[in-house]
Formats: sequence, structure tokens, C-alpha cells
Amino acid sequence: MWHDAGNSASFVPSGGSVQPDQHAEEPETKRRIRNLMEVSGLLPKLVQIAAEPVDKEMILRVHGLEYVEEIQAKSRGLGGTAGTNTFFSTDGYDIARLSAGGCLSLMSAVVASDVSNGYSLTRPPGHHARPNEGMGFCLFANAAIAIREIQARFGLSRIAVVDWDAHHGNGTEEIFYSDPSVLTISIHQDNLFPIGTGAMKDRGEGRGEGYNINIPLPPGSGSGAYFAAFDQVILPALYRYRPELIVVTSGFDASGLDPLARLMLYSDAYRSLTNRLMTAAADLCGGRLAMTHEGGYSRAYAPFCGLAVMETLSSFRTDAVDPFNDYIASFAGQSLQPHQEAVVQHARGLLDRL
Repeated sequence: MWHDAGNSASFVPSGGSVQPDQHAEEPETKRRIRNLMEVSGLLPKLVQIAAEPVDKEMILRVHGLEYVEEIQAKSRGLGGTAGTNTFFSTDGYDIARLSAGGCLSLMSAVVASDVSNGYSLTRPPGHHARPNEGMGFCLFANAAIAIREIQARFGLSRIAVVDWDAHHGNGTEEIFYSDPSVLTISIHQDNLFPIGTGAMKDRGEGRGEGYNINIPLPPGSGSGAYFAAFDQVILPALYRYRPELIVVTSGFDASGLDPLARLMLYSDAYRSLTNRLMTAAADLCGGRLAMTHEGGYSRAYAPFCGLAVMETLSSFRTDAVDPFNDYIASFAGQSLQPHQEAVVQHARGLLDRL
């Protein structure tokens, strides 16, 4: 919660005509998710796993030495810029190590069968971080760092990553682009961020060709488009690949109230998507499902989406009521639209190379 992304206006640095404001990637959305778990009574039902910072050597499996040492050096002072739209303050390096460590602690517990599944509620996020550059609020690639360590510890040879954040998981894609031991799937708003990434034509390269799947949905897509994409592309891809662990890089910025995207999911839709993934995990890898937190910038609504996912993972439904669910579910265009169906049908062709 002490990670400080600066006083940008949403994600634009202040200065000139831009008045200082609260950065979009602020602690409050995550704090409110945890608060709602407490108020609803869910938190005492869960196993809470302590995060341990990852070692520098673990980070270096994913990121270059020069980049890592630059973040270290800046963190000893007042912080600085790690890359595009990515700012941090004093101690940013150690906080980022702890965020990646939360992902690793969770994945380790899931693979060791200490817990059935779980959710790593950490910040800063990680799915945009490139090997030698921070990007999109992400310093280190949390999930990728944890996956590399899990592969080393447990010898897993097939791990699948499903990224349902509204923004393309470009960092995760780049890190595993030539590696068939990790299937990367990203469903996101078309050309939202980063601009110019996340196209269907980007399939992986070398031995990894065919093991990267992008589903760029048009702005305005709702539950109908998501359900179709999961049922016709994502789940079939998982069943063909047969992973030993499923990792979800989870953002709640695809919700209908998020300020940084134009998609229309609601908490019951997230429940349905989580149920689909739990069924696949049960069929394919003994239920091993680990979710790591990425984006989601609506203070009012991210907590209800997070609670819905964690209630589903734990199979414990609280008495908390989402007052926004029916409102967003009633938005025009929630059902699958012809232009969205065309995207899903095109994406189905990507399965032929798996």
C-alpha cells in the first residue's frame, strides 16, 4: 500500500496545463477490495498467505541486470521513472520485490496443494513490464517472475496464463514469446494500451509460435462477447494445451464503471468467468488456479468485482450485495454483437496451431 506512483492526473504527469491529481494506480482500490472482504465476512474464511520478497536472482530470470540495478539505485533516493507511464518513489524496488513475492507465495502454495486456489492482491502490478523497461504502472513482471521460479522449483513444463485485464498483457507476452512451456492468452480492449500491441497476428515465434493468443475485443464489448471468447477460444485452448497450472493476470478494468477502459463487465460476469476457469482447472490440473492482481481503477466498483471472484474461488457466498450489478448488466449491447462475434470467430482459427 506504500507504493507511490506519483501525483499524475490519472496517468499523465502533472505540469504545465495538467494539474497535479491522484494517479490511477493508487492504493485505495486495492484497500477497498480487502475492506469489502472484511466487512462481508469473507476474509476469516480464507487462508491468508504472507508475501516474501523475491530475490534479485529471481528477477534477473526475467529482467535485464542494467534495468534492475537502475530501479535499485533510484529507489535509494527519491525514486523516478521506470518507463512509459511508470513512476515510483523511495523504496520502490523493495516494494516491487514484495509484490512479485506475493505472486510467488501464492503460486507455491497452490502448486504444493497447501491451498486449492487463490488470489494475490498486490501492487504495483506487473503484466506490462518488459524485460528492460517498466510500462503501464508496472515495474517488474510479477507473474512471469513467479512462473520462472515455479518452473525451477517444481519442474512444471506447461503453465497457461489467461490475462483478462482490459489492457493487453504485452510484458507477459514478450517474456514468453518464444517459449512453448508457457501458453499466454490475453483478452483485452482492442488497441487500448499499449497502442500497437495485442493483435491476433502476434502468435509467438520460434518454438513458441502458436503459444501466444490475443483476443482484441471492440470497445463496448460486454458479457456476451466475453462468454463467447471464453467458450469458443480460451477454454478450448486450455484443453488442447493441458497446463499443469493456470495463472490469471486479473484486472477489473473491464468493468462497466472503470475510467480507463470502455468495456461492460459486472460482478456476476466475473463470477461466471471464474467458474469456467475453475472447471477447466479441475479437469486439467487438479484445480490449480492462481490469480494475480493487475488493474482496475474504479474505487466504487473494483471491490465488488474482486469480492465476486474471491467468493467464487472459495465457494463461500457472503450476504454482501453488489448494488451496481443489475444496472451494468442492463446496459445496451451486453449480448454478443455481430462485429464482436466476427472477432471471436477469427480468434478460433488461432487454435489450429496449438
